[in-house]
Amino acid sequence: MNQGLEWLDVPAAALDEAAGAAALARQQVLTKPRGSLGRLEELAVRLAAMQGTERPRAEKVAIVVFAGDHGVAAEGISAFPQSVTAEMIKNYARGGAGISVAARAIGAAMEIVDLGTAVDPGPLEGVVRYDLGPGTANFVEAPAMDEHQCARALAAGRHAAERARLAGADLFIGGEMGIGNTTVSAALASALLRLDPEQLAGPGTGLDPNGVAHKVAVLRRALAHHQGHLDDPRETLRRLGGFEIAALAGSYIACAQMGLPVLVDGFISSASALAAIRLHPGTRDWLILTHASAEPGHRRIVEALDGRPLLDFGMRLGEGSGAAVAVPMLRMACALHNQMATFAEAEVSPQK
Repeated sequence: MNQGLEWLDVPAAALDEAAGAAALARQQVLTKPRGSLGRLEELAVRLAAMQGTERPRAEKVAIVVFAGDHGVAAEGISAFPQSVTAEMIKNYARGGAGISVAARAIGAAMEIVDLGTAVDPGPLEGVVRYDLGPGTANFVEAPAMDEHQCARALAAGRHAAERARLAGADLFIGGEMGIGNTTVSAALASALLRLDPEQLAGPGTGLDPNGVAHKVAVLRRALAHHQGHLDDPRETLRRLGGFEIAALAGSYIACAQMGLPVLVDGFISSASALAAIRLHPGTRDWLILTHASAEPGHRRIVEALDGRPLLDFGMRLGEGSGAAVAVPMLRMACALHNQMATFAEAEVSPQK
């Protein structure tokens, strides 16, 4: 699967270690005990290295919500009908969804990317359409995407990241919508981490224990069907992923290549991040895990990413919402770092 994917070979941007060191040195002379702001200090220093400046920024935020349907919904793995994907695209466009409200609250620019749904929502203002098909195939029976669809979905993510960079974004948030995508994310993570689906499958949109057990059975059937084809991460993504999952992965890789910091949302976004890192290991340096999802499988992915989410509010909405909630924390980290007086400026005796 190489058609149109040469861009995946472009290396990730290098972190600016000198800027990070300068930011760390500034932290040591601010009017506070060293380390007293905990992870806020770490965030400021990390953003400084990402942005190549001693004074990092978190003001201009780009949120892109990728949407697509999944053939595996035919297996009855969701508490909602597949028509909800298109209905939610309309809700995003009208500004009524949770992520729409969050975007307004933090002053973020928001874009919706419709990659292909079972029910056509029609043309909508503010929605970029790719029309890759009426959702993916049912991966219990066949690969979710053909090679062309997977390549185009990855490229859609890349293009969204490029638009964000051209608009001057300081931070990028990728969100998602697609009935059945917690099942898809569990399948992808199961294959990439070599874990049984029971360790990754959760209630998603609200399944009861019997529903979760059914989801696990469906996932085991899918993994058995594709056994022998899951050693290559691109092929794993094509067979078990989804349009919006691949687009998220593509956006993360492109952000890393351009040096644009990414705030990673919960379970689905983290599964996409895992796929992105397997496709392009340099992506890892550019990802900040924002919150611990209430989906039980998220912990397994976080462990694999060797990360520490910033927040744990029991959220599992998706859409990029947890990442948006973390933005004020990053802004506070930058404000404290940039605006607090040094001991010399305040004429305060420094720590010995």
